[in-house]
Amino acid sequence: MTSSARPYKVRAVHCDYRAGDEEVYQALKRATDPLTETWERLAAAKRIGIKFNQDKPRERQVTFEGQLQQLVSTKMVRAVLRLLRERTNAEIIHSDVSFYAMYEGTNPQESGTALPVLREFGVTHVDATKPPYRVVSVPGGGQMFRQYLLPESALDVDEFISVAKMKNHAFMGITLSLKNLFGLMPGEPEGHTRTYFHHLVRMPYMLADLGRIFNPCLNIVDAMIGQAGREWGNGRDEGPTQIPNAILAGDHTIATDACGAYLMGHDPLSDWLTEPFHRDRNSLLVAAEQGFGTVNLDEIDFQSEIQAPVGKFYAALTDSRQTVISWRRTTAEQALHYLDHQKELVDKYAGQYVLLQAGEVRWHDPVSDLRASRRKLAGDRPDQAMWLKYVDPDEAEGEHYEVYDHALRQVAAIQEPATV
Repeated sequence: MTSSARPYKVRAVHCDYRAGDEEVYQALKRATDPLTETWERLAAAKRIGIKFNQDKPRERQVTFEGQLQQLVSTKMVRAVLRLLRERTNAEIIHSDVSFYAMYEGTNPQESGTALPVLREFGVTHVDATKPPYRVVSVPGGGQMFRQYLLPESALDVDEFISVAKMKNHAFMGITLSLKNLFGLMPGEPEGHTRTYFHHLVRMPYMLADLGRIFNPCLNIVDAMIGQAGREWGNGRDEGPTQIPNAILAGDHTIATDACGAYLMGHDPLSDWLTEPFHRDRNSLLVAAEQGFGTVNLDEIDFQSEIQAPVGKFYAALTDSRQTVISWRRTTAEQALHYLDHQKELVDKYAGQYVLLQAGEVRWHDPVSDLRASRRKLAGDRPDQAMWLKYVDPDEAEGEHYEVYDHALRQVAAIQEPATV
């Protein structure tokens, strides 16, 4: 397939992590100049939404030689905004939902590392930890849910941009431009707690849904410095620094991240139980299976100044293979148990959240925030997953239970491999 016949375009360029503002800008310009359709869309836009991976309390921000390791660097934020100001006349709206503000009571004005540069360029920042929100349907009906509650500030734009960091993630394997969109999910009291979505089986599919909703026309990965192992730690077990000395840019979130995964040394076509997807499915593959983007590098106009792998990237193993398989099987079983017993559960728990384990309601409450790890709530059955569900007589969110049938088939294929 010739480059002109490939529907997606991604570029990776070299940029030393010690580079100054001007060098970073020139490298980003080199990476994004070939994205002609992206720039046509952005030039026609009146309002551009953007999401930087940029929130963490100051005392827990990890740096390497003064550079942010887990968050988009200040140099990259400045380069992106300078480029947008030079090439568009649009109003730029940055939205973010601070995890730490929601669950730890921190001030997002203090934890947001990009905020000073946003002010420098006159970009409006919206603390989307607070309303207004709007329910929006997923184009095509969704893969995990039919609809989601999301910030109006991120929805009421003509085009969207995702700017992420190159990192591994203990739960999802990788976190690049697609996973960055999860930072737009609100929590209680208007929405569900984040663990409702950051949930075994659900998460890869809901990330694919977010990709469809926002469909960023420009996806940038700051890979000057990256991190292996896990995205976050507790200040003592952070993942090790990686130094790819690179910037990645593409016109589709799935294609961009597929190239990013490849550069990290991962196979973007691989799936659950294959490095780095130890805990759950490959969200990029999940999206591509339903026609949103591609993970096949042969279908991407991908050009790179750097060679893969760009570091020793890997996802931290947090649990045994046997445990992970059991969790996947029992998560799916509880979801299908709910479906089979929906009427009686609605009669008893309507308007509440329930945790199902081994066919029993182990917890219920009108508020979804568990305030405790499901590992602890599992009690003496740690290998039995706990499935969290909002009991809605109307099933307005439109959960797609066929996802759980697929999960059971995956588990069966692992436990009962085909014989030759």
